[in-house]
Parts: sequence; structure tokens; C-alpha cells
Amino acid sequence: MTSIGNAGEHGSEIDGDAKKYLIDGYLPTIGIECHVQLNTATKLFSSADNDARDAEPNSKVTEIDFALPGMLPVLNREAIRKAVRAGKALNSEIAHVSRFDRKHYFYPDLPKGYQISQMYQPLIIGGRVDLPSGEHVRIHHAHVEEDAGKLTHYSDHTLVDLNRAGTPLIEIVSEPDIHSGTMARAYAEELHLLMIYAGVTEGDLYNGNMRFDVNVSVAKPGEPLGTRAEMKNLNSFRAVEKATDYEIQRQIEVLKSGGEIKQQTRGWNEVEGKTVLQRTKENAEDYRYMPDADIPPVVLSNEKIAELQADFPIMPAEYRERFAKIGVDDSVVRVLLNNQKLAEAVAETQDMAGDKAAKRIANLFSSCLPSEDDTDQAKKALNLPSVEHLVELAKMLDEKKISSTNGKDVFAEMLKGDDLPIVIAKKKKLLQVSDSSAIEKMVDEVIAAPESAKAVADFKAGQEKVLGWLVGQVMKRSHGQANPGMAGEMLRQKLSTK
Repeated sequence: MTSIGNAGEHGSEIDGDAKKYLIDGYLPTIGIECHVQLNTATKLFSSADNDARDAEPNSKVTEIDFALPGMLPVLNREAIRKAVRAGKALNSEIAHVSRFDRKHYFYPDLPKGYQISQMYQPLIIGGRVDLPSGEHVRIHHAHVEEDAGKLTHYSDHTLVDLNRAGTPLIEIVSEPDIHSGTMARAYAEELHLLMIYAGVTEGDLYNGNMRFDVNVSVAKPGEPLGTRAEMKNLNSFRAVEKATDYEIQRQIEVLKSGGEIKQQTRGWNEVEGKTVLQRTKENAEDYRYMPDADIPPVVLSNEKIAELQADFPIMPAEYRERFAKIGVDDSVVRVLLNNQKLAEAVAETQDMAGDKAAKRIANLFSSCLPSEDDTDQAKKALNLPSVEHLVELAKMLDEKKISSTNGKDVFAEMLKGDDLPIVIAKKKKLLQVSDSSAIEKMVDEVIAAPESAKAVADFKAGQEKVLGWLVGQVMKRSHGQANPGMAGEMLRQKLSTK
């Protein structure tokens, strides 16, 4: 794996591999904080429904979320379980004792006047995310906290919706091991996959299930790290990459012109393709953290941690290794990993019918499904065929009962209703004709046809490439059902002997 030396407050010494990240002599240094919304049934400290999608404003709240006097929080055990499982996906250590703190700041969407978080003793300690490129990003820690509500601004007023207030989050804080927009995107994508495969979040970027805060600074190698700017609440992989690249270039241009980088919070303007100033920070905020006296510490034994992390699913890296060994192309693997159920189906096909069948089904999924970028279409529930039906289709292709083209048609129909592939093929008249006498008759007709005269003469003169055209004529006569291999071999034999 590739690493970038020791990026820290006193500067960085970079190795040869890291020189590829230098831009005009400057090394970008990037850290990312990711807020992951846990998919629990209820909120972190109240019994309110945690799924507020398409809900009326302020309809998913209780007295606790409104912070009415005398209301006390009750910690959601399931949120802790999911956070512990997220820690396993991050290759992290789980703290035996973690505690909650109050982070004081006033926001209209935080009725209490403070946020309950974990400042001093987080649940998840350390860790590492391995990227498909072979690079890795270290995790500093991840802590459990509650989300704030949502403000909707109008020209002369602002409305508050507390449906999201109290939603359980984990905030995953990376070390500054990222050095380009491409690497930032790769980290965000892999983190997204890890959290979904671990089953701790729905991962719906559009609805804010995962949000990325990207911290960017630039400095020349060996010099202290530069002043950082933070880009808040990015909710697409494209935005993470493009905003990072823009901010790197902006800071370099400021320094090259003799200017000074100021510590800022910036937003990403997708339409204009640039970051924009939101506020300037002169000093670090004093949130006056204090222990939350209403929530007891979370105490976990080794046995309890093992229990919470039991029955862990196969993770993306293992699928990549498994599929690579049977020759599945990287682009196909990417499509499969975009939906956990697809990866599971191909792996189960491999277990049941072997490598060749699994590779066939993997390629069929890739050809019949769109390659996804920042949308969540590929992650939505599909009407996946049963593994038994997938195996049968692979066998039909292997035995040449249907052509590869017709196999795609059968597969597309299976995605609609999971009918037996043989039933679909018969219904759509896609079964290949392998009867030698029937094919021979069509071959003789093609050879004798006036429109084939030139192709026949060219083949006899040694122009092999015309054989494909002649096979195509046989396929036309059979309405695509003739076995093309058998037709080609029969044409070759007949034309070579005449």
C-alpha cells in the first residue's frame, strides 16, 4: 500500500510515490469528516420515528426533541449496536468505556441550546479505510452524536423543522492522509460502501444519510501545514471531488500571488463550479463542552463487543478480490458493488455453479443495469432473480441453448418477474436451433441465394472475413435462433469442398 509520509502540524516529508500529488510545488493535505445517519427505528434519545422522509414538518418529534422542561434523554441501544458494527467496518478499536458530552452553541434547530455528542471519550477509536487503488486513509476516531434540525430560509423569514433533530449519527473523522480530489472521492465512495454493507445506514445521499465536510490546506513539502478551509455538507461524490480540486487550486493561486489563506468555512456552488465563502474563523470556537449528567457511560466488555459484531457480512474488499480471481472486469465489479444484493447474488452463483457461471451472471448484471455515479438508483431494491434461476440461465448459455445476445433479453425479462429462463426463452422464441438438418437446409439456401454469390466467391478466393456476413444471412433466415457456431462451421465445410 502507498502512504504519504507523516503529514502533521510540523510539515511533511513525502516519498517518491507521493510526488504525483504535487501541484505547482504545493502538496494538498485533506481530511474529511463524514456524518453517517444510523438507520435505527427511533431517534438517539427519544422514541420518535427516525425515518422522516416525505413527512410533514415537525411530525416526527416528541417532548424530548422539543426539549420541553423536565424531559430526559434515554439512550437508544440499537444506535450503539450499529455504531459498534460500523467500527468493525472501519478496522477500528471499540472503547470499553465511552461517554456523552454537551456541546453548547445556540441554533434555532437545537431547542436545548446544546448538542449531545462525544468529545472526550468516543466509542470508535482509530481505524483505516483501504482504497481500491491500494492507498489507505487512517481514521482518527468516530463518535456518536445527535443531529440538529433543519432550517428553511425565505426572503423575510426562516422556518424550523425538528424532524431530523435527535437523529442518531456517527461522525467519522479521518486523518489528513488525502492529497487530491480524486483520492477524496475514492475515500468517500469506499466509506459509503462500507457503511451500507455493514448495514448501519441507508446511505441515501440525496436525503442526507451521509454528508461530507472536507478540510483542505496546501503547503510546500517540508513546510508547516497550511491554513485550512472547510467545505461543509457535501452530499455527492462528484461534489467532494470537484469542490476539493477547486479549493486546492484557489489556495495555490492565493499563495502564488502573495496572499494569505484565511481559516474559513466555504460552501460548494454546483452551478458555478466553485467554492464560496460562508464565514471566516479568527479563532477556534469554544463550545464549552461538559459531561452530560443525564446519560450514563457506555460500558462494553470484549465479549459484548464480539456479540455486537457477530454475523458480519462480506465486505467490498473481499468481493473485489473474489471477483478479480475469476476475471471479472473492474468496471463490472464496480456495478456489482453499487448494490450489495447484486454482489451477493454473483457470489452465491459462484458457490453453487462455479467460476464460469458467476462470471457470466456478473457480466449480465453489468450489461443490463446502468453504471451509477452519485444517484442511488442502483442501490434501490431490485426484483432480483433467484440464484437457482441465475444458475439455470448460465447453464443454458454454456450449453448454447441460447445465444449471448438472446441471453441478455432473457435476463432482462427475469429482472421483471424472475420467471424460469427456459420459459422466457420459449415464450419469446429465443432458443437456439441446433438441429443439424434444419441448419444445413438454411446454409444451402444462403449459398444458393443470388445475393450471396459475391460473398461465396470471395470466401473461395481466401477472404475469410466474409464468412461472418454469410453466417448473418443464416441467422436472418432463422430469426436469430440458429446456432451461429454450427452455421459457421457448416458454411466453411461446404464452401471449402465446392
